[in-house]
Amino acid sequence: MVDELYLRLGFFIGLFALFATLESLAPRRPRDLPRQGRWVTNLSMTVLNSLTLRALAIGLPLLAVGAADAKAQGWGLFNALALPGWAAGVLAILTLDFAIWAQHLITHKVPLFWRFHRMHHADRDFDVTTAVRFHPVEIAASMLLKIGLIYLIGPPVWAVLAFEILLNGTALFNHANLRLPDRLDRIIRLILVTPDMHRVHHSIHRHEHDSNYGFALSIWDRLFGTYRPEPEGGHRAMILGLEWQDERPAKLGWSLLLPFRK
Repeated sequence: MVDELYLRLGFFIGLFALFATLESLAPRRPRDLPRQGRWVTNLSMTVLNSLTLRALAIGLPLLAVGAADAKAQGWGLFNALALPGWAAGVLAILTLDFAIWAQHLITHKVPLFWRFHRMHHADRDFDVTTAVRFHPVEIAASMLLKIGLIYLIGPPVWAVLAFEILLNGTALFNHANLRLPDRLDRIIRLILVTPDMHRVHHSIHRHEHDSNYGFALSIWDRLFGTYRPEPEGGHRAMILGLEWQDERPAKLGWSLLLPFRK
């Protein structure tokens, strides 16, 4: 467990530093707000969310232990089917990624869930720190969903770890304010969600932010008709965020209380 924690933390810090550097060298868009205030707020969410997950693990230890031990106990669909380890691992990663895609879509369609998810969308800029700007309540709900799904499918432990690293890494990548060559972007987005593809999802326009729900794999949006290749006004002219086009979304207290506002 400790080794897994350090592995995930190492990947997160390394990739965060990489994409933060790259977006400074080749930014896609100019910033609307100063980076200092936004970064303090968005990175504070990482601390709060980590504490939330730790409290969840303490409060529901049997859930976490049981989910991690599902494979060893022979629980779950993949164990009942007696799939080879590699096949169960690949299917587990695909299943978990689809579940995150579906969860993301639901947070846009169900008003109660949207109240919490809109804090992520309220960010007026779009950079690597936006990837960690989620309300603690949404993070806790997402973790409970993943634990329940792990019980249901019984994936290999290595596949769960690989998926978490993939999810965190691609979220940092596709939220980066990074300018990629057009041809490279077209190639990458055949498999993975790129920054240009996901930036459309952060448009102020409802018909645009109700598209491109993928975090890691781009296939689900293509399959279910929610794929939008470009914003109507182009990436440099598009307006990011929601109706609060001022400095309030860059403030920590305001952001945490946003789900409870009208």
